[in-house]
Amino acid sequence: WKKCCLYDIIVSINKHLAEQGDFMEFNLKAEGCACGKQHLFKSRIIIGENAVDKLPEVLASLNCTKPFILADRNTYEVAGKYVFDLLHKNGIDAEKYIFNKAILEPDETNVGLAAMNFSPICDMVIGVGSGVINDISKIIANISNKPYIIVGTAPSMDGFASATSSMTMEGLKISLNSKCADVIIGDTNILCKAPVHMMISGLGDMLAKYVSICEWRISNIINGEYYCEDIASLVRASLKKCVDNAEGLVNKEKKAVEAVFEGLILCGAAMKFAGVSRPASGTEHYLSHIWDMRGAEFGTPVEFHGIQCAVGTLLSIKLYEKIKEITPERKKAFEYVEKFDFYAWSETLREFLGKGAESMIALEEKERKYDIESHKKRFEIIAGKWNEIQSIIEEELPSIEELQSLYTKVGLPETMAEIGLDEDILPLTFKASKDIRDKYVLPRLCWDLGIIDEII
Repeated sequence: WKKCCLYDIIVSINKHLAEQGDFMEFNLKAEGCACGKQHLFKSRIIIGENAVDKLPEVLASLNCTKPFILADRNTYEVAGKYVFDLLHKNGIDAEKYIFNKAILEPDETNVGLAAMNFSPICDMVIGVGSGVINDISKIIANISNKPYIIVGTAPSMDGFASATSSMTMEGLKISLNSKCADVIIGDTNILCKAPVHMMISGLGDMLAKYVSICEWRISNIINGEYYCEDIASLVRASLKKCVDNAEGLVNKEKKAVEAVFEGLILCGAAMKFAGVSRPASGTEHYLSHIWDMRGAEFGTPVEFHGIQCAVGTLLSIKLYEKIKEITPERKKAFEYVEKFDFYAWSETLREFLGKGAESMIALEEKERKYDIESHKKRFEIIAGKWNEIQSIIEEELPSIEELQSLYTKVGLPETMAEIGLDEDILPLTFKASKDIRDKYVLPRLCWDLGIIDEII
């Protein structure tokens, strides 16, 4: 492997494969990065027409003869039955469990169902699906210590190549350490059959990367958090390819569908390279998580993750536009923080989120983000680096008009109301999103500036 930008590596691979007329198939490894880390991603990625037909060969390469197939009733009809029959035709005795639910939640109950139906004699897990199926399958593969293959059925989210599962546990939306897939298969014949709504959900998850890279750079300045420009460049280039081909999603054009699926995988790889979720998620994801938590607790509407992220991205960028208009005021910030009542805020969280709030409240004991002395140190850095922070916002984020034009062309919703949510909860959603993870994002910056109540 050459010592070069990660994206240059991928471009050279794709160029070679295009010349060969073969599947897009690669492993990634880059050494000598300027950030000081060795970036490794061991998954085998196979994208192309009839890619799923390589499954018997893939199982042989992994010395697996007894796979366990996990799907839901929709994904089984779309691709799971074909996978099951394909394996049997090739002399591979597979077992399966099909969730028979109209809506499959990523929670303890369904992980338990999958685990109880997993046979110890199986030597591999094959997930056939996208978001929830993938998240649950990764957990089963992890706890059983078995190889894992995901056969994607829709380019709808960026978890195909990540080593975490987005789950709801005891009411709190969490990222649970699980297992990165050993093999990721994206058969374009299957992917192009997915509903357009799921495709634009994948695009929505990609558009979130505008905010995630912006906030990663800002946190690097304020908190000294690890940052890698090569990883950020990989994400930006993948995002650009998706945006350039976005309009083709409406007509299910192969090039557009493939661009989104590839982008989602590479963003998952970016998280693996970095060792954190920073390259792919920020404020927009946390807004989505809050809506998911309220949906689980109170039965409020919940949309596809990527659709919610798209709405969260537009809201976040509107708020960043406001940030560009202000100047940090030391007195205002210090007075706000001194008056902040964590116990009163905890009661507000409990009322707003129910039982999921307890884990968020408990995080403060470890994070100490509301500590007055820590805040003073952060504020001095913010004030001293304000021009640099402003430059990052200008460099990384598209204009509202540019983004809205894209949303209109592909049919992405722009507002909370369009996805069935009461817009009156936006202020609390934004303020609560600063407590969901130990990550420095826009609402934390607004709290540090003493403007979180007024900006929303």
